[in-house]
Amino acid sequence: MISKKHMRILFVIYLLILLRVIVFKYPLAQMREIVASWKREVFWEGLGSANFELFKTIKLYIRHWDNKGINRFGNLIGNIVAFIPLGYMLPRICKASRHFIICMVQVFFLVLGIELFQLLSAFGVFDVDDILLNCLGALAGYLFFKIEDYIYQKGNRENGL
Repeated sequence: MISKKHMRILFVIYLLILLRVIVFKYPLAQMREIVASWKREVFWEGLGSANFELFKTIKLYIRHWDNKGINRFGNLIGNIVAFIPLGYMLPRICKASRHFIICMVQVFFLVLGIELFQLLSAFGVFDVDDILLNCLGALAGYLFFKIEDYIYQKGNRENGL
């Protein structure tokens, strides 16, 4: 198993990559333009394009999954897969996160923070379905952690450790 210290380093690297891919995904020049446009109207525009209806985007993507030029299925799966490492690593580096509820609350607030930042900054679009999918991904990672932990603990018991 990877040491706690190395897992923390991997976790920080993972978070930086995650933020780069999700929040700071635009080229630097485009990000400068976005920042230069920050005014009260930007927030209202973000509210206008935000999705606050659960399953709206998911249903839309499933209904039009085979549209040419847009990989909607990849977007759905990507929103899940990108957060599997979070659900796995968080309980590995933080003992309190080994409790399901605590881990999921931490994940929820991190994901909510990212979505709210996108809403307020215009560096993306707020979508409640992203919150659901990201949390499902973290749940899958958490379950993988629990299975791995169970196997590890069982092996220790059998070996008298």
